[in-house]
Amino acid sequence: MILQSYAEGNWYRGAKNPVPLYDAATGEQVAESTSDGLDFGAMLEFARRAGGVSLRQMTFHERARMLKALAKHLMGHKEEFYALSSATGATKRDSWVDIEGGISTLFVYSSKGRREFPNETFYVEGEPERISAGGTFVGQHICVPLEGAAVHINAFNFPCWGMLEKLAPCLLAGVPAIVKPATSTSFLTQLMFQRMIESGILPEGALQLVCGSVGNMFDHLGCQDAVAFTGSASTGKMLKQHPSVSDNAVRFTMEADSLNCSILGQDAEPGTAEFELYVKELVNEMTSKAGQKCTAIRRALVPRNLAGAVSDAVQQRLASIVVGDPRLKEVRMGPLASLGQREEVGERVRELSASAELVCGGSGDFEVSGADAGKGAFFAPTLLYCDKPSSQTVVHDVEAFGPVSTLMPYESLEEACALARLGQGSLVGSIFSYDDRVVSELVLGTAAYHGRLVLINRDCAKESTGHGSPLPHLVHGGPGRAGGGEEMGGARGVLHYMQRTALQGSPTTLSAVCRRWVTGAARREDTVHPFRKHFEELEIGDGLVTEERTITLDNIEEFAALTGDYFYAHMDEAAAKANPFFDGRVAHGYFIVSAAAGLFVEPNPGPVLANYGLENLRFTKPVYPGDRLKVLFTCKQKTARAAEGYGEVKWDVSVTNQEDEQVAGYDVLTLVAFREQQQ
Repeated sequence: MILQSYAEGNWYRGAKNPVPLYDAATGEQVAESTSDGLDFGAMLEFARRAGGVSLRQMTFHERARMLKALAKHLMGHKEEFYALSSATGATKRDSWVDIEGGISTLFVYSSKGRREFPNETFYVEGEPERISAGGTFVGQHICVPLEGAAVHINAFNFPCWGMLEKLAPCLLAGVPAIVKPATSTSFLTQLMFQRMIESGILPEGALQLVCGSVGNMFDHLGCQDAVAFTGSASTGKMLKQHPSVSDNAVRFTMEADSLNCSILGQDAEPGTAEFELYVKELVNEMTSKAGQKCTAIRRALVPRNLAGAVSDAVQQRLASIVVGDPRLKEVRMGPLASLGQREEVGERVRELSASAELVCGGSGDFEVSGADAGKGAFFAPTLLYCDKPSSQTVVHDVEAFGPVSTLMPYESLEEACALARLGQGSLVGSIFSYDDRVVSELVLGTAAYHGRLVLINRDCAKESTGHGSPLPHLVHGGPGRAGGGEEMGGARGVLHYMQRTALQGSPTTLSAVCRRWVTGAARREDTVHPFRKHFEELEIGDGLVTEERTITLDNIEEFAALTGDYFYAHMDEAAAKANPFFDGRVAHGYFIVSAAAGLFVEPNPGPVLANYGLENLRFTKPVYPGDRLKVLFTCKQKTARAAEGYGEVKWDVSVTNQEDEQVAGYDVLTLVAFREQQQ
C-alpha cells in the first residue's frame, strides 16, 4: 500500500521513490510513502484561497463547535486507530495517550473557544489604553487570523496527538493547515486524517496532508504563513534558516531535543512517599512509548547520599517490565519506532558510556516477549550513572531518544540547580519533595531554563498527570535547546496564529470596529429600559443614567446588621478618621454595588434571565453619609449563544457621586433571551 497525500481537495498517490514503512515489532512491511509529484506551491495557495477564506468567515464559536464535532467523530473510530497503532510500537497505554489524548485536545480547545473567545471573527485583547488627556484618543489591541497557511511538521513518536495538538489552536484561530507527519509512522496519521476528511465537518481547504517529503514547499512560504516544527534540533535549525522563512519573517515555532531533568529533594529519603513516587515516575518515563518522548526524563538528579538507593529501586522496578510485542496484554514496553531508531539510540548510549557507567540495559541481549528481538526495533530499558556530572558535558549534551536515563548525584540545592541549567533549555523538569522551601529554591533557580515545571508530592500525586504529559491548557515548549517555541497553551496557542494589531482612534470609532463599548464613546438613551430589550434588539452603547440616591448613616448601619460586616471604617467615626484613606465613617463597598443595582435594575419579568457575575470591580473613592449616587449604565459587549436560546451581555457600570466623581466601576454580566426563543 502506498500512502496517499491529500492535496487541493483530492487524494493523491505518488509513484516514484517510495519509502518502505515497517511494523516496529514484527519487521513486516506495512506501507510505502512518497510525495513525488505534489505541487507544493499550489497546495499553499489552495489553503490560503479556499480554506483560509472559509475559516475566517466563521466565528470562534462556530469553529469551536466544528472542533467538538470533529472530536466526537474521531472518538467513534478510535478502535480502528488502536488496531493500527500497535504497528508503531505503541502499547495500549501508549496508544491511549496518543489517540484519545490527541482527541481530548480538540475537546479542550472547543470548550475554550466557546468560553474564552467571543462569538466574533476577531479577538479584542485587553482593555483600552487611554492615550490623550481628554480621553478623545484611545488605543486598543485586536487580533485577527493570519491570511496564510500553517505548515505542521510532526515527529514520529505521537502520530495522532502530534497532529491534533497543533491543529486544535490553529483551526480555532481560523488558519488552514498542511500536515506533514514523520514518515516512519505516517500510516497511522494518514488513517486518522482520512477519517477527518470523510466526516465532511471541515471546510474545503482547511486541511491538507503530505505523506513523504515536503519538497520545495518552503520556497513558497510568505509573510502570512506559519510553521510549527517538532523534531531534531538539527533539522529544525536547517528549516528555520531557510531564506523564505527569514526573508518573509515567517512565524516559526520549534519543539526540539530536550534533556529534561527530574530532581529528587533532599527530604525524600527511602520510605517517604516522595521517594517512591520519584522512582515510579522515572521508570514510567523510561518505558512509556519506549522512552520516545520529547518530555521524557533524561537526567535524574538525586542527593548523593540517596543515589545508591534510587539506583537499586529503579533496577528492581525495571526488572518487572515486560518488553515485547505491544499487542500482548502483559507487555509494558514495546519496540522503538524503527530499526533505524534502534541504531540511533544504541550509538547515543555508546557516547554517553564514555562519561557514565552502565548500570543496566544497553544494547546487549535481553528477553523479548512474543516477538523476534532481531526483527523488531527493541531496546532494553537502560540506566546509566555519572558520578561527577558537574565536570562532564556529554551527559548534558547527548540525548538517547529511547528508554534511557542517566542518574546524577548532587551535593547541594545550588549544585542541583546548576546541573539542571546545564541542559541548556528543557521542555519540562520535575521536582519531588514535601519541603516547600526546597521546592521554591529549585523552582526559582531553574524556571528560566524550563518551559514547564511539575511539582509532585504526596498531596497531588494521585491526580497529577505526571512529569511527561503536556496539557492543552498550558504552554508546551521550552527555551534554548528545546527550541524556544510554545505550542498549545490555551488562548496563547490560538493567538500564535493571529496578528495582533494596535488600533488608535476615537472611543466611538474603536467601539464600532471592536464591537465593544469604550469609555467616552457615544451612548444612546431612549424611553425603553435596556433590560426590556431582547438580545437582538440591544445595541452596543445602549444605556441609561439613573436617578440619584442619597446614602444615609442608617443605610450603612442597616447593611452592617444585615451582612454581619462591622468593619471599623463603617462603624467607628474616630477609627475611620485615623485611617489615612478616610475622613470618617464610609459606606461598605458592597453596599454601593447593591445600591447601584437598585438604581439600574428593571424589576419585572423580561428578556434578562440572570445576572451571573461581576468583573473588574474597583472602588475608586470613599462614599460618606449624605453623598448622592447615580449610575451610568451602558451595554458594553454582546456574545450570542443562539443554540442555547440566549446571549451574554456585558454592561459597563460607572457609579458617581454628586460631584460627578466616580466612586465605583465594574462590569455586570447578564444572560439575555432572544425574542424568538422567549416567544
